[in-house]
Amino acid sequence: MRRWGLWEQETNVHTVAESDNFQSFPDRVEILCLTGTESFDVKGQQLIKTLQKGFPTKFLSSQMSSKFGLAGGIPERRVRPIWDAIDSRQFKNALKLVTSLLAKYPKSPYALALKALIHERMGKTDEALSVCLDAKELLYKDDLALMDDLTLSTLQIVLQRLDHLDLATSCYAHACGKYPNNLELMMGLFNCYVREYSFVKQQQTAIKMYKLAGEERFLLWAVCSIQLQVLCDKSGEKLLLLAEGLLKKHIASHSMHEPEALMVYISLLEQQSKYNDALEVLSGDLGSLLMIEVDKLRIQGRLLARANDYSAAVDVYKKILELSPDDWECFLHYLGCLLEDDSIWKYFDNIDQIHPTKHIECKFSHLTEEMFDSRISSASDLVQKLQRDAENSNLRGPYLAELEIEKRKFLFGKKNEDKLLESLLQYFLKFGHLACYASDVEAYLQVLSPNKKAGFVEMLVKNSDSSASATKVLGQTTTILKVQELTGNIFGLPTDEIEASAVKLAKLYCQNLSLSKDLDPQESMFGEELLSLISNMLVQLFWRTRDFGYLAEAIMVLELGLTIRGHVWQYKILLLHIYSYVGALPLAFERYKALDVKNILTETVSHHILRQMLESPMWVDLSNLLKDYLKFMDDHLRESADLTFLAYRHRNYSKVIEFVLFKQRLQHSNQYQAARVEASVLQLKQNADSFEEEERILENLKSGVQLVELSNEIGSRTLKFNEDMQTRPWWTPCPEKNYLLGPFEEISYCPPKENVKEEREENMKRAIQRKSLLPRMIYLSIQCTPTALKESVETNGSGGDIDVCEELKCLLEDYTKMLGCSLSDAVEMITEISQGARTSESLGSNLVDWLNFAVFWNAWSLSSQEHWHVLNSLFERLILDRVRSMGSSDMSSCYSDVQVLVQIITEPLAWHSLIIQACTRSSLPSGKKKKKNQHSDQLSSSPISQAIKDSIQLLCSTIQDVSNWLLNQLNNPEDGQVEGFLTTLKRDGNAAGPGQILGVLESFIASSEESEVGNRIFQALKSWNTADTARKTVMAQQRVLREFLQICESKRKLLETLKQQMSHV
Repeated sequence: MRRWGLWEQETNVHTVAESDNFQSFPDRVEILCLTGTESFDVKGQQLIKTLQKGFPTKFLSSQMSSKFGLAGGIPERRVRPIWDAIDSRQFKNALKLVTSLLAKYPKSPYALALKALIHERMGKTDEALSVCLDAKELLYKDDLALMDDLTLSTLQIVLQRLDHLDLATSCYAHACGKYPNNLELMMGLFNCYVREYSFVKQQQTAIKMYKLAGEERFLLWAVCSIQLQVLCDKSGEKLLLLAEGLLKKHIASHSMHEPEALMVYISLLEQQSKYNDALEVLSGDLGSLLMIEVDKLRIQGRLLARANDYSAAVDVYKKILELSPDDWECFLHYLGCLLEDDSIWKYFDNIDQIHPTKHIECKFSHLTEEMFDSRISSASDLVQKLQRDAENSNLRGPYLAELEIEKRKFLFGKKNEDKLLESLLQYFLKFGHLACYASDVEAYLQVLSPNKKAGFVEMLVKNSDSSASATKVLGQTTTILKVQELTGNIFGLPTDEIEASAVKLAKLYCQNLSLSKDLDPQESMFGEELLSLISNMLVQLFWRTRDFGYLAEAIMVLELGLTIRGHVWQYKILLLHIYSYVGALPLAFERYKALDVKNILTETVSHHILRQMLESPMWVDLSNLLKDYLKFMDDHLRESADLTFLAYRHRNYSKVIEFVLFKQRLQHSNQYQAARVEASVLQLKQNADSFEEEERILENLKSGVQLVELSNEIGSRTLKFNEDMQTRPWWTPCPEKNYLLGPFEEISYCPPKENVKEEREENMKRAIQRKSLLPRMIYLSIQCTPTALKESVETNGSGGDIDVCEELKCLLEDYTKMLGCSLSDAVEMITEISQGARTSESLGSNLVDWLNFAVFWNAWSLSSQEHWHVLNSLFERLILDRVRSMGSSDMSSCYSDVQVLVQIITEPLAWHSLIIQACTRSSLPSGKKKKKNQHSDQLSSSPISQAIKDSIQLLCSTIQDVSNWLLNQLNNPEDGQVEGFLTTLKRDGNAAGPGQILGVLESFIASSEESEVGNRIFQALKSWNTADTARKTVMAQQRVLREFLQICESKRKLLETLKQQMSHV
């Protein structure tokens, strides 16, 4: 019943790479990966735990020294103090010791390797590389005694960190060529190829080791390398025949001795669809290697089903269900085989661990009604038997199986909705008090008609057991509300009914708070989900009425929940999104940080905040967010090979495949590609007011060429979407969608949380590709400027260097193609909008991208006054329309407009200012005392000079309007804003509207006793203060406005300076 995801995979892959032990003793871990002993346990989790123990390096070096006698000809007693100093991070002392060692052994590659390691740990990368090259030169001499694995592995550690793994590989290759029978050196070379993901060379090296030592493990290393070639490099499947032949030959002469080896053999046969051959192997002598009967039966059932021997597979799955009746996956396989439906295998082959679909396709067309009835009757008999056997247990599988059977009947055409409803009700009576009920039945609710869904909710209300224990009643009530959300029934209720329901839940929460008085703060409280349900109702009420008081009340409710128990991640995520919507982004970011996101969660959870931060003026926090995310991803991609080789060493071959595929999945993450681009663009945005800094950044980005190459790569890739969308609130099912921004009439039901990967992939690809082109287009636009100005004066031509302009035009064509139109259509679009013939709504959600296009289109033809006029009109229209639409509204109701303005001013307007700076620099005399020359005089009277001046004047005026709006907001007294926030929660008497839930909670807090709820909860209740929450929200909003105002003022000052400079032209 467990759903595996990236969190589970994290324990296999990332815990090690990010653990304290790894960070404290990286040298120990890497040495362990390279030279670990064979005594460690071979299973995945135990293997990783062994790595986390952090064996002292001196122990490992001692062990390895014993293999060779001496470490590179140096007595161990001379080396041990150096490793002790490195382990204790006393690098200066270690350097002093190694310098002394080199004085005695000046030609020792091992001593040089130690020195390089110390330099690298001290951050002296150039010195470290130089020392490594000296050691490499010594190793290439003819003294074979110096070719020891300890020296080479130490060099490998340093060179890998310096991103020169190719040098380490060449050292090992040279050593193996000089000493071809040294198994340790060959294993080191194999490790280098593992780190390079060079599967062909892995295979070749493993075959050499197998021929040398005749050990089964080396043959399996070769077989795994072949499988990786087929899976990752899409190499020909004839390679699998080679691997199969190698294994058969080995089995004939040596048999097999390990369960993992048998699993590799079976998986190899499955890859070739040789299911009968795999069954023969499993039922033969080798099958005895699998000691756990249920595991063996699962493999047998799968192979029989894929060989289309459904009747035999049914018998096998029956045995498994009798041994393990709660095995849900096994029951689905059983039912699929019984109905001869192979779609179940397609489902499990392609299952997305992050976005598991609730719907499984079913095929019935090949069955007659009589055949279907007979087989489904057999399934019902088995389920009833399993239910009888599990009658006194809490197993859900046998009862959930009954629902699955009823659903299959329904889909076959026997649409007896009442029978399905009855089964759902019986499941509720037995398990309705459990938190998992709603997710268990979600797939079955989807097949019901809307009327039946509404009727089912009423059935649950009528049949809930009010005489049961308080915890059971609480659980059933919570379940009913969750089912109501799933069915969308709550969206059809009148506003007053939703308010009444929320008040009822608030009272229920207060009544049952005493049940949790003796619980540890780490434990989940009874009724904890009620506050989340209440906040969801309040957000819906806001969506319907646009009364901000409901949102304010949702904030208060959730903050109370966190005050009582600060470990509830659901509260934090809901608050994060509400704060983001009302413009209190610093508080949203604070709630995100409180989630304590680490390791793989940075990939699966950061989508909650990343988009909002990218559209905000909080550049420092955004920079830190991107740096932390990219550091994790880059560290993992660089170090994941350590774990892969460790899995090889410990014969855990299934983990080898898993680790490599997992690494590839992260490498192709859409979020990773987007973050790489956004980090570069952020640098350009932060320094856009300094032309010299922009030139330096563009130089570091290789003039944007690297990102253009990335854009081309992304176009041919399949991006992976690893975000866990199941944790998002209903009103924002994905980062690009927020239902609260539109009218309630557009949607009348709760949108199902479905797999949105397919519909997002193409849009995300295009968005990342467009962003990737920006640095190059900025660079080319700047390069166009001097020539364009010169030609404008001399010939009044189109301007710009021909090659540069041609490249810029090509990029503009690519950019517009990614916007979904041709270059000519894009020009027509922006021209009509600038003239008022079209509204800005025509640009959709890509408004900023269209403005970027307009800026670079103008840069491509600077001498055209018409283009300058179009661009100026666009900026004026799009910015001032937003300012006017915000009017006197407060931040809470217009933050989406603020976000758009932030993006316009920090991207297209910033790039346009850069181009104007380039024009100004090219227009002015190069020396301070140099008099104006003839070219400058001509330029001052040229049309382009006047166009530049007009553009500067218009931008200054437009930005001043934005600054004025921001100042009006900031000049409102803080106390007045806090009072206005709290006023939205006040109500007169029993009047409907916001504040009712707050009234219930405040009344309860006022009357609560410490003896009733316990000291911890009592103190938390008394410390909760609505005024403090309101003040924090207002202060967070003001911080966003101040940050934005600072950016606007910086832009305005730059433009004023440019205006003065142009006055001298």
